[in-house]
Amino acid sequence: MSTRPTHAALDVREVHELRELEGVNALFERIWGSAPGASPMGVEQMRALSHAGNYVAGAFADGSLVGASVAFFAAPAGHALHSHVTGALPGFGAGLALKWHQRDWALARGLSTVTWTYDPLVRRNAHFNLTKLGGRPVEYLTSFYGAMDDEINGGDDSDRALISWELSHPAVVAAAASAAPPVSVPSDAVTALSVRDGLPIVLPAAGRSDARTLLVDVPPDIEGLRRADPGAAKAWRLALREVLGGLLAEGARVTGFHDRARYVVTRDTSE
Repeated sequence: MSTRPTHAALDVREVHELRELEGVNALFERIWGSAPGASPMGVEQMRALSHAGNYVAGAFADGSLVGASVAFFAAPAGHALHSHVTGALPGFGAGLALKWHQRDWALARGLSTVTWTYDPLVRRNAHFNLTKLGGRPVEYLTSFYGAMDDEINGGDDSDRALISWELSHPAVVAAAASAAPPVSVPSDAVTALSVRDGLPIVLPAAGRSDARTLLVDVPPDIEGLRRADPGAAKAWRLALREVLGGLLAEGARVTGFHDRARYVVTRDTSE
């Protein structure tokens, strides 16, 4: 039984048959703007994963596929699922419905954690993952997939943040009940990375060395910026890699995404 009601018009379920998997492949090509045969997950791979008992699911609105997700069992064995790709058409709430369906599926199999990667420069994805789902980035992965030339990534370096979704964590339980409290920002928080005239401004390391809470801004629309000003987009990639990537590597924790615009990062400064 679902722990959270999904959109009334959506039917979210596992898919197994080739015809349905071909539909998922076509949907992924449409969402990512991929060339035919260059979907983020092909039919053959989905068929094998599904047959082996992994997670391949679709969200249907009035019988039409509007979202899909593919995940596979991961280490540590018996505890984790890695969600490799989730895509959804706008306007249906399919992405959110798929994640809650995925959580129910994982819990029913005794799993405790779901992981996935996302581009930490994309504001809406950060808000979705941290605020709507209660997940937390735990690792910064530099150029994780190598160069990508689909319409979404636009040839940018494929830096990713690894989300750990602890399925029974209070933040996730609260998000499932639509009861997550707003992210609080202490008055002494320091902005380590900010936006000025569309460009990243990095606070020198000396200015952030003693701060316990740091704010890390991301641009309003990195995808549009990649098309309009690739140089500025590259500057953002390098700045976030330095600041957020550096903080996570030092052991800092991302504790939320504030005002749909900035990461809230907390670190232990007691030593």
